[in-house]
Amino acid sequence: MQPVIVGIREFRARLAEFLIHGTRPVAVTRHGETVGYFIPARAAKSDSERAALKSAAAKMDALLRRSGFTEAELDETLQDFRAWRARKKRR
Repeated sequence: MQPVIVGIREFRARLAEFLIHGTRPVAVTRHGETVGYFIPARAAKSDSERAALKSAAAKMDALLRRSGFTEAELDETLQDFRAWRARKKRR
């Protein structure tokens, strides 16, 4: 993937945009020479990914309602699981 090439002043001016919405690497230049790179840690989620997550959450809610499992019971089960994992790691 080719980086976006920007001067250092432009990079500073658009830093928030690169941090929040950046999906491509950015080559930062000064007087035409590359002085650094900004590489986003993660790609932004696409609309299809967001839709898939919303769909999965709705299915999970429906399963919980049908099972009669409450949020409190789910939280208690999760705490039990975390305690079990912590004990297992200590061994």
